Amino acid sequence: MLNKLQTLILGLVAMAFSLFGFSAHAAGPDMSTLTAAVDFGTVTAAILAVAAALIVVYIAWKGAQMVLGAVRRG
Repeated sequence: MLNKLQTLILGLVAMAFSLFGFSAHAAGPDMSTLTAAVDFGTVTAAILAVAAALIVVYIAWKGAQMVLGAVRRG
């Protein structure tokens, strides 16, 4: 009996919060004036350049490990 009462109260509270918060998600703010001035091409190029540099370091590290492993095994 107590468990059903708690479930009912929790359901009513959740429904009340959903009714109050529903209108807040109707339309978001218009950010087109801010995002139109930003050029994402240079940012993308910079991120890809950093990723390429990290890949080169990773490949060199793995190559060095393979060479050292071959030398140790003899």
